[in-house]
Amino acid sequence: MPTPPFVRDRITILSYGAVGAYAYYLYALGPVLAFLHRELDISYTLTSLHSALWAGGTVLTGLVFGSLVRRFGRRRVLWASVAGTAGGALLFSVSHHVGLTLLATGLLGIAGSLVQTATTVILADRHGVWRERALVEGGVMAAAAAVLAPVVLGSLDRTNFGWRAGMLLPVLALGALWLVFRHDRLPAAPATPVSGVSGVGSGRLPRQYWPLAILVAVVVGIEFSMVLYGAVLLDDDRGFSTASAATAMSVFYVGILSGRIAGAGLTRRAGRITLLLLCALATTTAGFTVFWLCTFSAVAIVGLFLVGLGVANLYPLTIALAVARAPGQTDQATARTQLLIGVAVIAAPLTLGALADEIGVFRAFAVELVLIAVAMFLLVVSSRAAQPREAARL
Repeated sequence: MPTPPFVRDRITILSYGAVGAYAYYLYALGPVLAFLHRELDISYTLTSLHSALWAGGTVLTGLVFGSLVRRFGRRRVLWASVAGTAGGALLFSVSHHVGLTLLATGLLGIAGSLVQTATTVILADRHGVWRERALVEGGVMAAAAAVLAPVVLGSLDRTNFGWRAGMLLPVLALGALWLVFRHDRLPAAPATPVSGVSGVGSGRLPRQYWPLAILVAVVVGIEFSMVLYGAVLLDDDRGFSTASAATAMSVFYVGILSGRIAGAGLTRRAGRITLLLLCALATTTAGFTVFWLCTFSAVAIVGLFLVGLGVANLYPLTIALAVARAPGQTDQATARTQLLIGVAVIAAPLTLGALADEIGVFRAFAVELVLIAVAMFLLVVSSRAAQPREAARL
């Protein structure tokens, strides 16, 4: 049976736009926390509490998403989460008290994570065998937002509008999405689980899904350890000023954007996902080794770009692979990966930070190599486990 063509229909465009708006706020969090620390004169503990609340919202999403979809349906969950994201951003734009900024962050963390989870399941079910291509292309939008957010916020901070005006731009985009797509029907969750899949009939996710779900969390841990501590390494160990280190991190985001643009082309042929993941992990390893060990600034920045290039497609490809191992259970499978992602976003940078306090940030960054090794192990094990099942179906 021929593979159906990949079609970017209205639902695909809606999903790309929504995930881009969510990503803008996710990657704006770092600069925003720096602005809040300066503007409200709050402690580093209160500053870090904002990111902890965001990650907590991700965990909560993983726990409740499946129940929300079963009760209200995907369409209501998506548009309610879009409204919540816009509301959180509006609250942030007018808040000048830490209590309100914490509330806004919590709302953005919950609603934004719901947007990400909903768009993931919608793209996965809409595109089937092409799910990895759809998720990578959605990732291109997210990467573009990651590059755009700090530039917009930093530029507006130098004007009379202030950085808070930058929080309103995706609100306009989300409003436009609602006006254009609010009547469109979304792909519904399967009414019954697919038969013949181990563990599905009982409502449990199949055993072969779990190593890949853990893999998703591990690769997110790799990315966010770089997001939160890459500039710290440049500042503490490479002689960069704080401002220069923060600016240099834009190279990492450009690497992510470049990698996802390349990935959108490489996924035009189905069935290459494991090979692409192995190449991405190899690129991440090479880039991180250069970034970590090279003391020459220009070469370290090249390594930083390569890390971004490598990690670019790790999340969209691994979650596509994980969802494919749980046919008929897209909502539940995506929700569980979201829960594990929230744990990883909290645990990986926290572990790195705790080690940095004890042994210094340079040595602590060895955690990244451990995470990369674990990711490679999980990918190889899950790929070998899939081969007998695939052979049996031939």
